[in-house]
Amino acid sequence: MSKPLSLRQEQVLQATVHHYVDTMEPVGSRTLVQRFGIPASSATVRSAMGALERRGLLHQPHTSAGRIPSPMGYRHYVNALLPEPGVAVQHLERELTGLSLRWAGLDDLLMHLARRLTDFTGLMSLITQPQQENRQLETIRLVPSGDRLLVMLVEANGSASHLNLRLPHGAEAELTAMERWASAQLEEGDLNWEALPRQLQRSGAVLRSALDQPTPTINPTSVVVHGLSRLVSEPEFESTASLRPLLELIDEEPCTLISRGASARVWIGDEHPQPALEACAVVQAPYRCNEGLGHVALVGPMRMAYATARAAVQRVARHLELLLA
Repeated sequence: MSKPLSLRQEQVLQATVHHYVDTMEPVGSRTLVQRFGIPASSATVRSAMGALERRGLLHQPHTSAGRIPSPMGYRHYVNALLPEPGVAVQHLERELTGLSLRWAGLDDLLMHLARRLTDFTGLMSLITQPQQENRQLETIRLVPSGDRLLVMLVEANGSASHLNLRLPHGAEAELTAMERWASAQLEEGDLNWEALPRQLQRSGAVLRSALDQPTPTINPTSVVVHGLSRLVSEPEFESTASLRPLLELIDEEPCTLISRGASARVWIGDEHPQPALEACAVVQAPYRCNEGLGHVALVGPMRMAYATARAAVQRVARHLELLLA
């Protein structure tokens, strides 16, 4: 954002997010003052809510209704306003500390942890088995389809995958040249993004971002998924039209919900390259062991307790590293 939020606006945004996560109801200024003890009049809080709405951080779902957070609002909340996780996370920490490798195998351990994550957060959980990181990309093909871009990826070991991305406006004319540039780069060994020509910046930016994002190259049998029934029972997914693509994605390519990157990340709404997740948020953390890199993730509606979700995946990832060391 070009101009920082005022302290009052940050208080109001944080309170609005907390109220909506708790109640799933739009909120007005009077309720915020009464419930959260904001030291200001209702008129002052109402003015702050209006300013937040003009900046795209809040919106009104219905005329004359209160306001709820927008995806941009959730993003600012996660980036700048996330509180410390509650004391319940300490109970999860103690439980994880008591785990040992008494499980019959890695699958049993991951399923136990996935169930515990779902029970603890009420969200759908995914945990991938560790995979070797040193995969060599060999071929990239770019196929436009309306406002979408299908990216076909072939690795040196012969495995193939694809990404379905949003095609930036005006980028279709770059795709042939972009594909030639990528092929020439891969012949030299890897993609050197510093050498990307200026005229290919739009298509290059979306491709570069996608290659660091969710990938279907992980063997689907190496992904443990638990809590799908929790996810589909959320009010955000009452519409069959919006739910079907999500169910198909989870059933056919659950690994594409998770980034291949080696850092913790929070995806909110259409930040995720998978269109089926535009009403969701994904919170993930990596873990490493001798066998490679794995990930722990939670998937739910954007209306989630981000501090708890992030703390939970980070703690499970850390304990997996200790157990598998």
